Amino acid sequence: MKKTFASLLMALVLPFIANAANYTEGVQYTQVSEKASKSPEVREYFSFYCPHCLRFEPFFAGVKKGLPEGVKFERNHVDFLRMASPQIQFSLTKALATAQQLKVEEKVVAAIFNYIQKQRAVISADKDIRNIFVLNGVDGEAFDKAFKSFAVNSKAKLMKKSQDDLTKKRALTGVPAIVVNGKYRINADKLDRNNFEQDYKNLIEYLVKLDK
Repeated sequence: MKKTFASLLMALVLPFIANAANYTEGVQYTQVSEKASKSPEVREYFSFYCPHCLRFEPFFAGVKKGLPEGVKFERNHVDFLRMASPQIQFSLTKALATAQQLKVEEKVVAAIFNYIQKQRAVISADKDIRNIFVLNGVDGEAFDKAFKSFAVNSKAKLMKKSQDDLTKKRALTGVPAIVVNGKYRINADKLDRNNFEQDYKNLIEYLVKLDK
C-alpha cells in the first residue's frame, strides 16, 4: 500500500519537477529587475487599444483564478501605443484605477474594450470615459469623485512609473506582458504550444517561489 501511494505521489509531482527543471532564465523567462516586489504578485501589462490583449482576456482570467494562495493579480495599463495620445491613454489608466476603486473592474474593463475595439468608437476626452461608466450602472457623481481622487491619481501614477521603469530597460516593448514579483518577465513564445495554459501556470508558480 505504501509503495502504491508513493508511486501515485511521484506521478503527480514529477510533471511539475520536469517542467521546473526545463525553465531557464533567458529562455522561458527573463530577469528584468534586481529587486523583487515586497509581496508576491503577477502583473499584467496591457492596453485597451491592443487586439491581442482583448483576445487574452479569458486566458488571464483563468490564470488569475489558478494563482497560488497569497499571490495577487495586478493589472497595469500602458500608454505607449500609437492608437491614441499618451494623455488619452493615461486617462484610461485612471479609468482602470477608478473601476478598481468602485468595485466594477470586470464590467467596465469589458465595456471599454468593447467601445474601442468592437464598436470602433473614439475616446477623445474624459467625458467619453465617464459615459462608459454611467452606461454600465455607475453613478456619475461617484465616478467624478473617484476619478479625481488622490487614491486613483496615485495608483495611475504608480502604473505609469512601473511601465516607464521597464521600458527604459527595454524589458517592456509590447503587450500583453506578464511580470512576476516585479522581477521576472514571462517569454510566452517559448512555452509549450501543445499545453500552453498549464505551462504558463506552472511557470508562474515556479517564478513566484524562485527567490524564497
